[in-house]
Amino acid sequence: MQAITDRFKYLFRLTKGLALVGIAMVALTTAIFSTLSGPMAEWGIKDISVRLLGMRLVEAEREGRIVMLYHSIAMAVIAIEVYFITALVPMKDNQRLTINTTVTFGYLFTMIFGLWFGYWGHNWILHGLFLLGLSLMLFAGITLSVALWPWRTEYRVTDRTYAHGPGEIDLERTAFFTMALATLGSVIVGAIPGSYFGNGFESFLAENVIRQPHKTPLELAVIGHLHIMLVLIAVAIMLVVSRWFDFRGALHKVAMPLTIWGTLIITLGAWLVVPFEAIAHYIIYAGSTLVMLAALLLVIYGFGKLIRDRLAEQGIQKASLGQKFAALFHDPLKFGSLWQMVFMNFTTSGPGIFMAVELDKIIRQWPGREERIILTGHWHMLSAIIATIILFYFADLAGLKGKARQWLGWLIIVGSDIAFVAVDIFELKRLFIGEASQQPLVDWTMLFTDLGLGTVVIVLAALMIWRLVDLFKKNGRWKQELAEAAQEVSQ
Repeated sequence: MQAITDRFKYLFRLTKGLALVGIAMVALTTAIFSTLSGPMAEWGIKDISVRLLGMRLVEAEREGRIVMLYHSIAMAVIAIEVYFITALVPMKDNQRLTINTTVTFGYLFTMIFGLWFGYWGHNWILHGLFLLGLSLMLFAGITLSVALWPWRTEYRVTDRTYAHGPGEIDLERTAFFTMALATLGSVIVGAIPGSYFGNGFESFLAENVIRQPHKTPLELAVIGHLHIMLVLIAVAIMLVVSRWFDFRGALHKVAMPLTIWGTLIITLGAWLVVPFEAIAHYIIYAGSTLVMLAALLLVIYGFGKLIRDRLAEQGIQKASLGQKFAALFHDPLKFGSLWQMVFMNFTTSGPGIFMAVELDKIIRQWPGREERIILTGHWHMLSAIIATIILFYFADLAGLKGKARQWLGWLIIVGSDIAFVAVDIFELKRLFIGEASQQPLVDWTMLFTDLGLGTVVIVLAALMIWRLVDLFKKNGRWKQELAEAAQEVSQ
């Protein structure tokens, strides 16, 4: 019994354990429901999964099921980021415990009962428990915002190398607080149309209505909600990486105000999509520019820190260019978390800006299916990039070292980036190839996409198996980490 109790404490009290459970739940959900995708349907795997698992899939309800699936995964990802934030940002122990406990119940209720309702029959008690999970997530967000309040005296900046405002207010903490508060407001933007389901409003996928000349206010609210929530998840992981690298100095003092104002402006733009759709996008572009610039400053600082720390470790005082490059690439987990932010500009931000600028001149001249492909790929790639950065941080948190650290890091970087490039080529194929001759290109891009993402999935599975096997060991790594955590609490 004590062994079970200790493992339960590890999984649901420690940051490492909580994040492990969250990532495992996302991985399991992704593995199961990816078998229902288009390519899997073509190979007959979808039919096998539906029969084996006893799913009840009504075609007319497809959009609603996908919406519940997206929310289930998103809540788990948000919970994982919350665990990282409560571990990295100083707060009271009782606040940390309350937040982590609430967000854990929240995402588990959302995921388990939401998917049960959506894919295994419509028992409305399950739907009520799904809504309870979302409500718990909202309450956890409120509690987190209270804990992150930056104007408390005990959280003032004492080291002036960090960004600070009047009265030595910690601007990085303020950025976390701004992100959390913006998330709460943006949740309400999505909850309003959600409250009208069954009362004249039906579920839909945003990419399916993009060419409708007139969208209802509720449809616009959903579109604004999904955009801003994804952006705020990205801002959250950027701030986590900032703490991970101990971002400080002149660049930090510029990056944090940019993050705060950029987050506020993007959020305002997303909220204004409903009343002022025509101008809201320009506001979003302005805010996005500020946040992207802040991320660039973080990357510059982080690359420099990786080089300095490695050269200092090697005892090299005057390094050659080759030695600096070797130092930069020495740790693929830390390098990868920054590189993905850079690579994102080539695979998501760049094509997204091009699409916006050339929307009427080029994109709208293509068949509607092509624009839908671009939008779907754009959102999924940004989500996948965020996921890889979360994996890098978790692998470091889990204590992965040596060759295993190198293999995991580089396989995720290379595999995901190959997949993203392939998807970009697939999205923009109409720029350089006609429909009649597209099939060979489509086949090759799909092959490289599957190989790249398949590599990432295999690496993730290996990471999860490593931690699972360790969890069954009597004196595994988990027990040492549990003892270390208990010692920290007692000090």
